[in-house]
Amino acid sequence: MFTKILIANRGEIAARVITTARRLGVRTVAVYSDADANAAHVELADEAVHIGPAAAADSYLRADRILEAARRTGAEAIHPGYGFLSENPRFVEAVEAAGLTFIGPPADAIRAMGLKDAAKAAMEAAGVPVVPGYHGAEQDPQFLAKQADKIGYPVLIKARAGGGGKGMRLVERPAGFAEALAGAQREGQASFGDPGVLIEKYITHPRHVEIQVFADGHGNVVHLFERDCSLQRRHQKVIEEAPAPGMPQEVRAAMGRAAVEAARAIGYKGAGTVEFIADGSTGLRADGFWFMEMNTRLQVEHPVSEAITGLDFVELQLRVAAGETLPVTQADLKINGWAMEARLYAEDPAKGFLPATGTLDHLRFPEGARFGPGALRIDSGVRQGDEISPWYDPMIAKVIVHAPTRGAAIGQLRAALMDTQVTGTTTNLAFLTALTRNPSFVAGDVETGLIARDQAALVAQPDPAPHVASVAALAALGLLEDRSGPDPWDRLSGWRHWSDAKLYVTLEHGGQEIAAQVRALGGGRFRVNLGDGGQALQVARRPDGRLAVQTDGHASLLDLVRNGSRLTLFHDGQAYAFGLPDSLADIEDTEAGGDLISAPMPGLVKLVAAKPGAAVTQGDALFVLEAMKMEHTLTAPRDGTVQEVLVAEGDQVTDGAVLLVLEPGDG
Repeated sequence: MFTKILIANRGEIAARVITTARRLGVRTVAVYSDADANAAHVELADEAVHIGPAAAADSYLRADRILEAARRTGAEAIHPGYGFLSENPRFVEAVEAAGLTFIGPPADAIRAMGLKDAAKAAMEAAGVPVVPGYHGAEQDPQFLAKQADKIGYPVLIKARAGGGGKGMRLVERPAGFAEALAGAQREGQASFGDPGVLIEKYITHPRHVEIQVFADGHGNVVHLFERDCSLQRRHQKVIEEAPAPGMPQEVRAAMGRAAVEAARAIGYKGAGTVEFIADGSTGLRADGFWFMEMNTRLQVEHPVSEAITGLDFVELQLRVAAGETLPVTQADLKINGWAMEARLYAEDPAKGFLPATGTLDHLRFPEGARFGPGALRIDSGVRQGDEISPWYDPMIAKVIVHAPTRGAAIGQLRAALMDTQVTGTTTNLAFLTALTRNPSFVAGDVETGLIARDQAALVAQPDPAPHVASVAALAALGLLEDRSGPDPWDRLSGWRHWSDAKLYVTLEHGGQEIAAQVRALGGGRFRVNLGDGGQALQVARRPDGRLAVQTDGHASLLDLVRNGSRLTLFHDGQAYAFGLPDSLADIEDTEAGGDLISAPMPGLVKLVAAKPGAAVTQGDALFVLEAMKMEHTLTAPRDGTVQEVLVAEGDQVTDGAVLLVLEPGDG
């Protein structure tokens, strides 16, 4: 076993590797950019080395700086995590040329699976079923359009060097092919330095099922069963589970054999995942799944497979890289229970899952293990007070549960999400909780189109209950402050000598104003009028800081977090944010409405389609912004004429920056 390793990554996966290495007595070296100087993974490691500015291209993608850090610290091996350099065969060769061990597969194996077209050709030769499509080298747009016609719509355009949904477009009719192709090529170039694409038949009821494999350097290859990753948005996974619902044993065995053969065919070593697309229209069948790609690294969702097998995959990676044989055979492996993982992101589901930024002013997870086995496990690379920056993936945490049955796992996941609290940035937390209640998901009827189909219901924002809004009004007026000091006058919150106090406050929630009238009755009792009738409340702060609220014979518990003029109340798994409207705000800004086109998130201007003086129709594409290596198209909110374009291609813009001005509308 190694005595010291360097982790060429950041965030959650770096912390994950460090935790297992520490348990095995292996010292660790972290690397960090300017943006990560105070990050959790830096604090956890035994040593840390600065490798450059915030941009990944100048830090986490700089192989020379990472290798120099390994040399300076005496590391014997490098763990790549996932993303960044983890699937770069040239990096593997540079590591080995430096006399170090790469904790992952050989460069040739990565290269064999690095381009989707070449990988599919190799899999066909190995007898692994492959989705019908065009996987050739010809990239002329007219030629590709003809291939799509031959395959038959709908088709998927996929970056051949892609992964994580980047460089992927679903095209449902010929008219949209050219635009989708250009977008996929741009995204492939930006994310992987390769604009090449392949085209495949789109399966109309697709299930995304993947098989975890492990191989050592002594000819042993095993599969560790399947994961279902069908719950996706923008072709990126949201909730993963193991095993797959409705998986017959004969199909599991067939998929497992195909995955093992795929690994053997390329001389694989270490942890890998073979991803299949399955036709779920009539249930999973042994003749109804096809190879999509192989991820030659540890997957984000590996914890669910760890849970059902009882194995630590990072430990297996280290042992295999150190030359040991796999400690298990296929006959030793059994499925134990059911596991699920939900990815908690800083993103806005109501705005098409656009990535968000901000400081995590408040971050609370339910009690659970960190990077270890148990009924509840939280894998996170951030802490309260950390910043979610525009530079990297906006993941906050992975919430993982393990239970005897699928139904119990869903219940545990829902409870864990409802007990998680985040303020300071927009998150997908309420969306994830809604998914755990979705009837199709609960029934196990999962497929990759489920989220898009039910998105309106999943992202719906419930209005706060009257007692929640009432408590927000009390908090805004300072009536819930801790007044347990020695001065008895401090305890007379809202008291007036001549009568009960009447106080007034206006709150903002979801773009709407809520006017509240409050009468303080003493002893934690209040009467609040929200404009449509009043209610009496009694509010007491418990020793744990939570608010116990009684109204109309109903008792409930709320958590209150205040940050400046912003209040967030957590109730029944929902976060309700309230603000105090700024009476001095410029009214003209509001009236500008659809005249100003602003950036919905920080990003890079990749394409400017609008021209000053040009007429546009509602829905016309105006700009393409790139954020987190994904492209987002901004469209005209109404018909009009472009008055001014304020940015150019290549500009880096901030969240809320005005990009374009339309001539004033008639309203």
